[in-house]
Amino acid sequence: MAKKNTKTKETQDHQGFEKYVRWFWMLFLGGILSVALLFLLASWSVFGELPDYTQLENPKTNLATEIVSSDGKTLGKFYFDDNRTPVKYEDLSKSLIDALIATEDARFHEHSGIDARGTLRAIVYLGSKGGASTVSQQLSRQLFVGVASKNIFERITQKAQEWVITTKLERQYTKEEIITQYFNIYDFGNNGDGIRSASNIYFDKEPSELSIKEAAMLVGMFKNSSLYNPRRNPVGVKNRRNVVLSQMEKYGYITEEVKDSLQKTELDLKYSPQSHRDGTATYFREYLRSWMKDWANDKANRKPDGKKYNINSDGLKVFVTIDSRMQKYAETAVGRHMPRLQAEFFNQNTPERNPTAPFLDLNKSEVEKLLEAGMRRGERWRILKKQGKSNKEIEASFEKPTKMTVFKWVDGKASEVDTIMKPIDSMRYYKSFLRTGMMSMDPQTGHVKAWVGGMNYRHFQYDMVKQGKRQVGSTFKPFVYATAIDQLHMSPCDKLPLSQITIEANKYGNPEPWSPGNDGGDYGGEKTLKEALAKSVNTITARLMDKVGPQPVVDLARRLGITSEIPEVPSIALGTPDISVYEMVGAYSAFANQGVYTKPVMIERIEDKNGTVLYQFTPETRDVLSAESAYVTVKLMEGVTQSGSGARLRRTWMPKKGVYPEIITGYPYAFKNPIAGKTGTTQNQSDGWFMGMVPNLVTGVWVGAEDRAAHFKSVTYGQGAAMALPIWGMYMKSCYEDEALEVSTKAFEKPKDLSIEVDCDKYQEDNPDGDNDTPTEAIPDGLEL
Repeated sequence: MAKKNTKTKETQDHQGFEKYVRWFWMLFLGGILSVALLFLLASWSVFGELPDYTQLENPKTNLATEIVSSDGKTLGKFYFDDNRTPVKYEDLSKSLIDALIATEDARFHEHSGIDARGTLRAIVYLGSKGGASTVSQQLSRQLFVGVASKNIFERITQKAQEWVITTKLERQYTKEEIITQYFNIYDFGNNGDGIRSASNIYFDKEPSELSIKEAAMLVGMFKNSSLYNPRRNPVGVKNRRNVVLSQMEKYGYITEEVKDSLQKTELDLKYSPQSHRDGTATYFREYLRSWMKDWANDKANRKPDGKKYNINSDGLKVFVTIDSRMQKYAETAVGRHMPRLQAEFFNQNTPERNPTAPFLDLNKSEVEKLLEAGMRRGERWRILKKQGKSNKEIEASFEKPTKMTVFKWVDGKASEVDTIMKPIDSMRYYKSFLRTGMMSMDPQTGHVKAWVGGMNYRHFQYDMVKQGKRQVGSTFKPFVYATAIDQLHMSPCDKLPLSQITIEANKYGNPEPWSPGNDGGDYGGEKTLKEALAKSVNTITARLMDKVGPQPVVDLARRLGITSEIPEVPSIALGTPDISVYEMVGAYSAFANQGVYTKPVMIERIEDKNGTVLYQFTPETRDVLSAESAYVTVKLMEGVTQSGSGARLRRTWMPKKGVYPEIITGYPYAFKNPIAGKTGTTQNQSDGWFMGMVPNLVTGVWVGAEDRAAHFKSVTYGQGAAMALPIWGMYMKSCYEDEALEVSTKAFEKPKDLSIEVDCDKYQEDNPDGDNDTPTEAIPDGLEL
């Protein structure tokens, strides 16, 4: 009886064990089937639409438009949120690839997207010994899955989608392509979208140039770029970088000695922010943005599907004529001269010296009207008006002290200073700053090489190259001389009397008699045309105007590309019209180009992200003057730098008189090559100009305040030779020192059949009756009005 009970118990135990085994296999197989079903459902897009092969080949990522200089450098980008410019695998440094694999996916080249060993380890240790995501999985998550959901069921379905997409990616792309996409897609913070932007921003380098420790830092940021931000958390980033270096040593990419050495170093950032208001050629880039918008809106420039190109996200490449080296030299010249000039301007406009500072020749009531007009034109007025504020409320807001950041020259550098100031006082403060505009151009090709629209785009956004137009003063005189040479066949050696001339009322449409005077009141004797232009003699320019009339001069200016309004009256001879730097440089370029006007060119071509050319510029040229007339005009302007107001360009010493070292930056310039040019100073010293030419480069510089009522008291500091010429001088010195630029030091090309005599010594021998005893040695810097 007892034996029977024993067998029954054994049978029951056996049956119970079989039950557990059966349940185990049911759960195990059920789990496998569930997982299989989960992935099957995911592949059928039950949990959400999966990307098709077209989307896999062309992932939807916003790509910034890249602006590429003529020497192959990135000047800047256009983008909304994503400052991303993709690179190729061969553009990645070996250190970047090694660091990524060692840190993120050591068996990257062994698996097919899913790392089974890593996944099993993550399950067993619940992620405590590292995650299981491969680089391919992380890429699929970045491209198509998105941020992990906090809901457990949604998180599981997201993981299933991620695995399915990962396997598709592995079939679609090579390992190298997957690595490249991963580097290109990641957001490294601080507008560092993608590895190229990140390496530019954090180290001012291309990805191919990154060192081991730089590559390790950027790869370390893959863990969490918000947490490991080198600007906000340098200690944490350094620690994370050192972890990456340890991983690289662990897997044999670097030696232990290299690891130990690099871990002791600092991050050594060279932070170079990329934003629309910072960086190189900011004013030009803003001009280009406007041009690109117009181009994109033109129905002739559509995508194959008929849609407009988005200049902020379609990954266009715009190849421009700006040379990054020349642009840098131009910006440096402006940055060196303007703070020194500004310091002297502030010195002359202290409250004790000028109660209405920075304005001169205005009473208190006139200053108030000027500021009120400025208020109504400003951004603050526009914003408050849009908010429904009354005029009285807006005016009152200008009297309330407000926290603000203002521009200031600090130790000769552009800086920002936090302060508390009334908006009305900040208006007056900004109106006391002198501004500048500068453009440099190759006269043969029309390619614009440098464009500086102001001192600091963040605080002075009005572009004084193309937007701003100011009186050009004596820089207009060469147009009068060129007309006389072209029409009357006059020589630079011809003489005219210095005596005053009056052009009677209504002779050329002038309502009043016009009788300009010479600076210093010198009206005795004669001067050659070359001397007259060099010393900016107003009466001789007036005589030439009387000989040819205003209409032909205006016609010549129009053919030279000047579109600004020029009244057909005699007084234009002294530069009363308002003209832009852009127009003046284009016009002067025709003189250096044997009388052929070439329209300034800024954009060479536009390519889409695949390299297809969408736009190619077509040169616009026209014959304006004969080669002879252009050459003779150039020879006239060479006199300006030989014995006139531009003579200081040639000096190799600091003279005791005539030069003011506190503002003549970079002096002495010591140029020895042929230079043609013209200074210009307008009424009351409101505008200072210098136009300078060598055979393959024409450059114009303007300096002045926003309001003409803000100016230097006298021509001592307020003339073009002091305000604008130093910028040209320093810029050209830098260009000549950079021999790779090949800026010409040769003479201007002489026409084969030159019938007009330009050698005044020979001309005197052939015309012995002429009085040519005027000394031609360097004289104190000339002044012109």
